[in-house]
Amino acid sequence: MIAALSKLVIASNNPGKLREIESLLSPLAIEMQAQSAFNISEVSEPFHTFIENALVKARHASRLSGLPALADDSGICVNALNGHPGVTSARFAGEPRSDQRNNQKLVDALENQADRRAYYYCIILLVRHPDDPQPIIVDGTWHGEILLQPRGERGFGYDPYFFLPELGKTAAELPAEQKNKISHRGKALARLVESIRGISKNSEF
Repeated sequence: MIAALSKLVIASNNPGKLREIESLLSPLAIEMQAQSAFNISEVSEPFHTFIENALVKARHASRLSGLPALADDSGICVNALNGHPGVTSARFAGEPRSDQRNNQKLVDALENQADRRAYYYCIILLVRHPDDPQPIIVDGTWHGEILLQPRGERGFGYDPYFFLPELGKTAAELPAEQKNKISHRGKALARLVESIRGISKNSEF
């Protein structure tokens, strides 16, 4: 464990994301708490890039909790839709947020499209304090294509429609352990672990 980083707050209320983040960061033996433990509500995400939205979420959670904060901003980008839904993936079909309505809107948009290639993108950002001038920033990408019918009961979000040709399965058909090794979030968090360990060897976190 990195002594100077013993606890952090995760700037998310999404239970699926929280499970994945806690599992993938377990090698660091850092105590992690969701922002809901501090009664921190979700902050507005007004920006058009993943990195800006992740930064505002991390600073918000750090400021209100008094702890280092980790934020994830991720989404699915579809070639035929010019990269949409992208940063609006969680609210693609509007408010209140609904995975079912988001997926239906995506399927409807691709029904007559021959090209259904897509990729998940994730950026992970960690701030040591609210005004940290040099956040740790890592990212990950996961390529696949969109099916018009769902498959699988695992995962969340667009996972039942996100098909991986090399595996012949959707993300929702993968065991959590396998998904965490190859997913966009898994790749980003693996890079975060490496970054934190590298910093700890050379200086105080």
